[in-house]
Amino acid sequence: MSKRNWVAENYYSKDFEWDELRQEVENDPSLQYHLLPYTKVDSGNQDDVQDSEAWDKFHARHSTGKFFTERRYLLKEFPELASCKDFSKVLEVGCGNGSTALPILREKESTILYACDCSTEALERAKEIINADNSISTKHRFHSFQCDFSTLGFPMWLACNTCRGSFLEKQFLGFPGEDNCKIDINSPSCSEENKCCIGGVDFITLIFTLSAVPLDRMPTAITQCFSILKPGGLLLFRDYGLYDMTMLRFEPAQRVGYREYLRSDGTRSYFFCLNSVRNLMSAVGFTEVLTIFVNIVLF
Repeated sequence: MSKRNWVAENYYSKDFEWDELRQEVENDPSLQYHLLPYTKVDSGNQDDVQDSEAWDKFHARHSTGKFFTERRYLLKEFPELASCKDFSKVLEVGCGNGSTALPILREKESTILYACDCSTEALERAKEIINADNSISTKHRFHSFQCDFSTLGFPMWLACNTCRGSFLEKQFLGFPGEDNCKIDINSPSCSEENKCCIGGVDFITLIFTLSAVPLDRMPTAITQCFSILKPGGLLLFRDYGLYDMTMLRFEPAQRVGYREYLRSDGTRSYFFCLNSVRNLMSAVGFTEVLTIFVNIVLF
């Protein structure tokens, strides 16, 4: 057994059996409304603005308290972030208040982290928290920017059209994710003289972010991730799993789609099964490397 698989198995040794939970939920009459088909009504382009505004208000309400705790478990779930090459570039999508960024920056002093969020309130909070941590040096290592990757895509300074075209060509010429250790993921695709972008990223972390994106915009969001990830790079994904307790607490009136819900504050949440994640990722070109649990998948 590889060290990575041993760590993962040891870490998740106390996880519950998902099949048992599924049977329990599906046999409970009071929860049947979660399983019913849903005909979604098109709400138009207003969703784009409303989603960002909802998260702005959310982070503004929680700006004075530590609503999120630091995700120290992250390096156990994704040891690739600890064993990566020096000066690897990580993009944290949906960074929130920086609870994911902090452990990544602490783990390796050479890692460069780019963090984006659709909420300006979240970005301000993240910068405050990270700059207040005296145990790490963030100068030239932490770069935050506002971005809704599901609507506008990622900026060209992350990866220019030349790089994106080169990444796509290399991916389809035989650079599968499972062979990433054999690929020089630090080799730039555009000329050093040009320096029009940072040359893409080695890792993308998508931690409890995709579920907040409307279901119909998820393919665009994942396509954007694929376009800026270097050949051999990894998308590290963790999100809500089907029949999570958070899902079961939603009332029937909060359903806005199949497995999709809207909270009273306007923020939304979708709940994934493994097949839905696999279909979404493989459709744009990702190759599955390791699945540890229902809501943790590496591509």
